[in-house]
Amino acid sequence: MTTGRTSAAPRPTAGALRLVEASTTRPRSVDISGYTRQMTAHCPYLAPSLQRGLTSWTVYRADGDAEAVQAELFHAGVQAAEWLRPLLNRPHGLLRCENIVLLGDVPHTRHRDLLAWPHWVLKNLYGPVGVMFGKFYAGEEEVTAAGHRTPAAPASFLPVRAAVRRRDPRFLAATPDLAAALAAADDDGRDVFENIPTEWKEIRTWARHLLPPAKPSPSSPHTPANPPPSTS
Repeated sequence: MTTGRTSAAPRPTAGALRLVEASTTRPRSVDISGYTRQMTAHCPYLAPSLQRGLTSWTVYRADGDAEAVQAELFHAGVQAAEWLRPLLNRPHGLLRCENIVLLGDVPHTRHRDLLAWPHWVLKNLYGPVGVMFGKFYAGEEEVTAAGHRTPAAPASFLPVRAAVRRRDPRFLAATPDLAAALAAADDDGRDVFENIPTEWKEIRTWARHLLPPAKPSPSSPHTPANPPPSTS
Protein backbone atom coordinates (compact mmCIF):
# COMPACT_ATOMS: atom_id res chain seq x y z
CA MET A 1 0.00 0.00 0.00
CA THR A 2 1.34 3.40 -0.97
CA THR A 3 0.82 6.22 1.48
CA GLY A 4 0.83 9.98 1.23
CA ARG A 5 3.38 12.12 3.05
CA THR A 6 0.77 12.94 5.67
CA SER A 7 1.36 9.50 7.20
CA ALA A 8 4.86 10.66 8.23
CA ALA A 9 3.81 14.11 9.42
CA PRO A 10 3.24 14.88 13.11
CA ARG A 11 -0.41 14.33 13.97
CA PRO A 12 -1.46 16.02 17.21
CA THR A 13 -5.04 15.16 16.19
CA ALA A 14 -4.44 11.38 16.31
CA GLY A 15 -7.12 9.81 18.49
CA ALA A 16 -9.87 12.26 17.51
CA LEU A 17 -11.45 9.38 15.59
CA ARG A 18 -11.81 6.07 17.38
CA LEU A 19 -11.91 3.00 15.18
CA VAL A 20 -15.14 1.10 15.85
CA GLU A 21 -14.87 -1.47 13.05
CA ALA A 22 -12.07 -2.08 10.59
CA SER A 23 -12.95 -2.46 6.92
CA THR A 24 -15.76 -5.00 6.57
CA THR A 25 -18.50 -5.81 4.09
CA ARG A 26 -20.98 -6.37 6.95
CA PRO A 27 -20.59 -3.80 9.71
CA ARG A 28 -22.31 -4.59 13.00
CA SER A 29 -22.21 -1.09 14.51
CA VAL A 30 -24.52 0.39 11.87
CA ASP A 31 -27.25 -1.33 9.86
CA ILE A 32 -26.58 -0.56 6.21
CA SER A 33 -28.19 -3.63 4.61
CA GLY A 34 -31.58 -2.08 3.84
CA TYR A 35 -30.00 1.19 2.74
CA THR A 36 -27.58 -0.41 0.28
CA ARG A 37 -30.37 -2.58 -1.11
CA GLN A 38 -32.48 0.51 -1.83
CA MET A 39 -29.50 2.40 -3.25
CA THR A 40 -28.94 -0.22 -5.97
CA ALA A 41 -31.85 1.40 -7.80
CA HIS A 42 -29.83 4.64 -8.06
CA CYS A 43 -26.30 3.33 -8.67
CA PRO A 44 -25.74 0.81 -11.49
CA TYR A 45 -22.41 -0.27 -10.03
CA LEU A 46 -23.58 -0.98 -6.50
CA ALA A 47 -25.43 -4.27 -7.01
CA PRO A 48 -22.50 -6.04 -8.76
CA SER A 49 -20.13 -4.55 -6.19
CA LEU A 50 -22.20 -5.93 -3.32
CA GLN A 51 -22.51 -9.32 -5.02
CA ARG A 52 -18.73 -9.60 -5.30
CA GLY A 53 -18.07 -8.32 -1.78
CA LEU A 54 -16.28 -5.22 -3.06
CA THR A 55 -18.17 -2.61 -1.02
CA SER A 56 -16.66 -2.25 2.44
CA TRP A 57 -17.20 -0.03 5.45
CA THR A 58 -14.76 1.31 8.04
CA VAL A 59 -16.56 2.77 11.04
CA TYR A 60 -15.20 5.52 13.29
CA ARG A 61 -16.58 7.43 16.26
CA ALA A 62 -15.77 11.11 16.83
CA ASP A 63 -13.74 11.68 20.00
CA GLY A 64 -12.31 15.18 19.71
CA ASP A 65 -13.06 18.75 18.78
CA ALA A 66 -14.30 19.71 15.32
CA GLU A 67 -10.95 20.59 13.79
CA ALA A 68 -9.26 17.45 15.11
CA VAL A 69 -12.10 15.25 13.81
CA GLN A 70 -11.86 16.95 10.40
CA ALA A 71 -8.12 16.31 10.31
CA GLU A 72 -8.58 12.64 11.15
CA LEU A 73 -11.36 12.21 8.60
CA PHE A 74 -8.92 13.59 6.05
CA HIS A 75 -6.26 11.08 7.10
CA ALA A 76 -8.80 8.25 6.93
CA GLY A 77 -9.72 9.37 3.42
CA VAL A 78 -6.07 9.37 2.35
CA GLN A 79 -5.64 5.84 3.70
CA ALA A 80 -8.70 4.64 1.81
CA ALA A 81 -7.66 6.32 -1.44
CA GLU A 82 -4.11 5.02 -1.33
CA TRP A 83 -5.37 1.51 -0.59
CA LEU A 84 -7.72 1.70 -3.57
CA ARG A 85 -5.35 3.19 -6.13
CA PRO A 86 -3.36 0.05 -7.00
CA LEU A 87 -6.55 -2.03 -7.08
CA LEU A 88 -8.56 0.04 -9.53
CA ASN A 89 -6.85 -1.36 -12.63
CA ARG A 90 -7.30 -4.96 -11.51
CA PRO A 91 -10.31 -7.12 -12.48
CA HIS A 92 -13.51 -5.57 -11.10
CA GLY A 93 -11.48 -2.64 -9.76
CA LEU A 94 -14.16 -0.18 -10.88
CA LEU A 95 -16.60 -1.91 -8.53
CA ARG A 96 -14.52 -1.35 -5.39
CA CYS A 97 -15.83 1.13 -2.86
CA GLU A 98 -14.54 1.89 0.63
CA ASN A 99 -16.89 3.86 2.87
CA ILE A 100 -15.67 5.92 5.84
CA VAL A 101 -18.47 6.03 8.40
CA LEU A 102 -18.68 8.70 11.11
CA LEU A 103 -20.59 8.01 14.32
CA GLY A 104 -20.88 10.16 17.44
CA ASP A 105 -21.32 13.86 17.98
CA VAL A 106 -19.10 16.90 18.28
CA PRO A 107 -20.69 19.69 20.36
CA HIS A 108 -22.19 22.54 18.31
CA THR A 109 -21.03 21.03 14.99
CA ARG A 110 -23.13 19.13 12.47
CA HIS A 111 -21.79 16.12 10.59
CA ARG A 112 -22.36 18.19 7.44
CA ASP A 113 -19.71 20.65 8.65
CA LEU A 114 -17.33 17.94 9.86
CA LEU A 115 -17.31 16.24 6.46
CA ALA A 116 -17.27 19.35 4.26
CA TRP A 117 -13.58 20.30 4.37
CA PRO A 118 -12.11 16.76 4.31
CA HIS A 119 -14.39 15.95 1.38
CA TRP A 120 -13.36 19.06 -0.56
CA VAL A 121 -9.63 18.55 0.02
CA LEU A 122 -9.75 14.84 -0.84
CA LYS A 123 -11.71 15.44 -4.05
CA ASN A 124 -9.16 17.95 -5.25
CA LEU A 125 -6.18 15.78 -4.32
CA TYR A 126 -7.44 12.54 -5.80
CA GLY A 127 -9.76 13.58 -8.63
CA PRO A 128 -6.82 14.00 -11.05
CA VAL A 129 -5.77 10.37 -10.42
CA GLY A 130 -9.29 8.99 -10.89
CA VAL A 131 -10.47 8.51 -7.30
CA MET A 132 -13.89 9.93 -6.47
CA PHE A 133 -15.12 10.98 -3.03
CA GLY A 134 -18.77 11.50 -2.12
CA LYS A 135 -20.56 12.42 1.09
CA PHE A 136 -23.84 11.44 2.71
CA TYR A 137 -25.36 12.63 5.99
CA ALA A 138 -27.25 10.57 8.55
CA GLY A 139 -31.00 10.90 8.22
CA GLU A 140 -30.87 13.11 5.13
CA GLU A 141 -32.24 12.23 1.71
CA GLU A 142 -30.23 13.15 -1.37
CA VAL A 143 -31.45 14.13 -4.83
CA THR A 144 -29.77 12.54 -7.84
CA ALA A 145 -28.77 14.40 -11.00
CA ALA A 146 -31.95 13.03 -12.57
CA GLY A 147 -34.05 14.53 -9.76
CA HIS A 148 -34.79 11.26 -7.95
CA ARG A 149 -34.75 11.12 -4.17
CA THR A 150 -32.48 8.56 -2.59
CA PRO A 151 -33.20 6.97 0.80
CA ALA A 152 -31.91 8.65 3.93
CA ALA A 153 -28.51 7.31 4.98
CA PRO A 154 -28.42 5.44 8.31
CA ALA A 155 -25.12 7.14 9.17
CA SER A 156 -22.88 9.88 7.79
CA PHE A 157 -20.16 8.57 5.51
CA LEU A 158 -17.64 9.37 2.79
CA PRO A 159 -17.66 6.85 -0.08
CA VAL A 160 -14.32 6.39 -1.86
CA ARG A 161 -14.34 4.71 -5.27
CA ALA A 162 -13.03 4.75 -8.81
CA ALA A 163 -14.16 7.75 -10.81
CA VAL A 164 -16.48 7.03 -13.73
CA ARG A 165 -15.12 9.57 -16.19
CA ARG A 166 -18.15 9.65 -18.47
CA ARG A 167 -20.63 10.15 -15.60
CA ASP A 168 -19.05 11.77 -12.55
CA PRO A 169 -18.02 15.16 -14.03
CA ARG A 170 -21.68 16.07 -14.48
CA PHE A 171 -22.13 15.89 -10.70
CA LEU A 172 -19.52 18.66 -10.37
CA ALA A 173 -21.23 21.46 -12.28
CA ALA A 174 -20.57 23.87 -9.41
CA THR A 175 -16.82 23.20 -9.68
CA PRO A 176 -15.94 23.11 -13.40
CA ASP A 177 -12.18 22.95 -12.83
CA LEU A 178 -12.58 19.87 -10.69
CA ALA A 179 -14.99 18.34 -13.22
CA ALA A 180 -12.42 18.86 -15.99
CA ALA A 181 -9.65 17.31 -13.91
CA LEU A 182 -11.82 14.28 -13.18
CA ALA A 183 -12.81 13.86 -16.82
CA ALA A 184 -9.13 13.75 -17.81
CA ALA A 185 -8.00 11.72 -14.79
CA ASP A 186 -5.06 9.38 -15.18
CA ASP A 187 -3.25 7.63 -12.35
CA ASP A 188 0.41 7.73 -13.32
CA GLY A 189 1.48 6.69 -9.82
CA ARG A 190 2.24 10.24 -8.73
CA ASP A 191 2.57 11.30 -5.11
CA VAL A 192 -0.45 13.57 -4.75
CA PHE A 193 1.29 15.29 -1.82
CA GLU A 194 4.45 16.19 -3.72
CA ASN A 195 3.71 19.92 -3.69
CA ILE A 196 1.23 20.01 -0.83
CA PRO A 197 1.86 20.87 2.86
CA THR A 198 1.63 18.11 5.45
CA GLU A 199 -0.24 19.79 8.31
CA TRP A 200 -4.05 19.81 8.22
CA LYS A 201 -4.40 23.59 8.75
CA GLU A 202 -1.97 24.26 5.90
CA ILE A 203 -3.66 21.70 3.67
CA ARG A 204 -7.03 23.34 4.28
CA THR A 205 -5.54 26.74 3.47
CA TRP A 206 -4.22 25.31 0.21
CA ALA A 207 -7.64 23.87 -0.62
CA ARG A 208 -9.38 27.15 0.19
CA HIS A 209 -7.67 28.73 -2.83
CA LEU A 210 -9.39 26.14 -5.05
CA LEU A 211 -12.89 27.19 -4.00
CA PRO A 212 -15.15 28.79 -6.59
CA PRO A 213 -16.39 32.30 -5.77
CA ALA A 214 -18.64 32.10 -2.72
CA LYS A 215 -22.28 33.15 -2.87
CA PRO A 216 -23.22 35.70 -0.19
CA SER A 217 -24.92 33.99 2.75
CA PRO A 218 -25.51 34.70 6.45
CA SER A 219 -22.50 33.68 8.53
CA SER A 220 -22.78 30.95 11.14
CA PRO A 221 -20.52 30.65 14.20
CA HIS A 222 -20.26 26.89 13.63
CA THR A 223 -19.64 26.88 9.89
CA PRO A 224 -16.15 27.59 8.50
CA ALA A 225 -15.86 30.83 6.55
CA ASN A 226 -16.30 30.33 2.81
CA PRO A 227 -17.14 26.61 3.20
CA PRO A 228 -16.70 24.15 0.31
CA PRO A 229 -19.58 23.93 -2.19
CA SER A 230 -22.17 21.24 -1.54
CA THR A 231 -21.31 18.89 -4.39
CA SER A 232 -21.39 15.11 -4.57
